[in-house]
Formats: sequence, C-alpha cells, structure tokens
Amino acid sequence: MSVNDPLGDMLTRIRNAQMRRRPKVATPASNLRARVLDVLADEGYIRGYSRVELKGEIPQFEIELKYYNGQPAIREIERISKPGRRVYSPVKDIPTVANGLGVAILSTPKGVMSDSKAREANVGGEVICSIF
Repeated sequence: MSVNDPLGDMLTRIRNAQMRRRPKVATPASNLRARVLDVLADEGYIRGYSRVELKGEIPQFEIELKYYNGQPAIREIERISKPGRRVYSPVKDIPTVANGLGVAILSTPKGVMSDSKAREANVGGEVICSIF
C-alpha cells in the first residue's frame, strides 16, 4: 500500500497510539522521519526511538511514547505543510505554537530543527508540523 504523506502517517500513528495509551508505536523508517523524531526527543515529547530491522521486512522505527501522570506528553500534534499545499516561512515569520509553549518543526537548508533553533540559526524553511 502506498502512502501519499509518510510524515503525516507517522504523526497520525503517534496521535492514535497516545489516545489508546500505548507505550510504543511502530512506523516505517525514513531519513525525514528520523530527523523529526530527533527533534521530538530533544524537545522532550517522546522518550526516544530505535530502528528495528526484521529479516524480509521494511525497516521500522519503534517510538517510545511519553506520559506524565497518565496523560500524554503531546496534547496536540498537527501537520502544517501537506503534499497538496506546502507552507514556507522566512525566519522573521516563523510561527509560535501556544504562545511559545509548543514547538513548530521546520525543514531548513541547515536540516530539520525546532522553531527556536531555526531562529537562533537565522534560517527559515518549510513548516512541517506543530506540537503542543
């Protein structure tokens, strides 16, 4: 089965797993997904992830979800730039999520990074998703 939006698929898997209070969720592996998961781990929204390769199957990431007092660490996760409508932002117009409490993840010429790191590096790019 072909997926039109692999990153959107990963975000939906995370959202669905947290609604069901699952400790882990699996998603097919790719470089872009790995970079986004790196940002999520650095910002403290997930415990971590590992690459799992089973013989004869597509490599997958096993994502360890994070909970605090039984509530998911991620309250809201939303895809901003979609395959049908890409959203780009210069450095001065990078959006803030929940008055700075959340994180916007950007794909920049210097790599995938959070909104605060993009402002520090003085670089804009494609706004991939927002997390709160």
